[in-house]
Amino acid sequence: MNLDRYRDAFGTLTFSDAGDGVLQITMEGPGLNSVDEAKHAHLADVWLMIDRDSDVRVAVLAGAGRAFSSGGSFELLDAITTDYAVRTRVLREARDIVLNVINCSKPIVSAMWGPAVGAGLVAGLLADVSVVGRRTRIIDGHTRLGVAAGDHAAICWPLLCGMAKAKYYLLTCRDLSGEEAERIGLVSLCVDDETVLDEALTVARELAAGAQQAIRFTKHTLNHAYRMFGPAFDASLAYEFFGFGGPDAAEGLASHREKRPPVFNGPTSE
Repeated sequence: MNLDRYRDAFGTLTFSDAGDGVLQITMEGPGLNSVDEAKHAHLADVWLMIDRDSDVRVAVLAGAGRAFSSGGSFELLDAITTDYAVRTRVLREARDIVLNVINCSKPIVSAMWGPAVGAGLVAGLLADVSVVGRRTRIIDGHTRLGVAAGDHAAICWPLLCGMAKAKYYLLTCRDLSGEEAERIGLVSLCVDDETVLDEALTVARELAAGAQQAIRFTKHTLNHAYRMFGPAFDASLAYEFFGFGGPDAAEGLASHREKRPPVFNGPTSE
């Protein structure tokens, strides 16, 4: 497995050969592995290289240290809210993270512990097998930030856990534990926090030892369920990034930075 190709192309991510055709991708960085502009682009494009790499049978996505990922950095969110060119580019990348994970022919396993938010959570929930720790904190914080729940939310939450639970968590931004996420069907498997990565690698090696064509065609076929939600997904992205140009997003970001409740005074009409 030629790890240098990945390191040269996607320097914000860490790559290791886990053996048996399993590539481990680790998100590392300040702020509990927050996602800056470069890492956001890399999370969108890395799946294209994995798809075409004959040495990789399965990919495992994990976080370093105490977290999976805390979501977009303040610098990234600042740029999205103030720079139209950045907003347009990040919109495309947000679309590509979702579609490239779905369309990657290789199985993807996620290993989530600690906070799981933002772009990292997108890939983590859309992974073919998602393994979480009991105390994992899954948060979709879009409406708390003052924008519509875009990214992966419309394409997978209703399918995974049903419309009632999807609306409850996406509208309120309440976090849910790994145990609750497994109970409602949002993730595949919940295990003790200290065993998350080991369990994810065990599943990955089992998939890597299986009939590759059968596994890949099964993934492709099942993911047509996500593809049927394409119009809703496109609409959610458009509404999300439209909102990033408005006053509620500015207030939401300021309140996060100042660690206080937001006071939203944006328009209320549709």
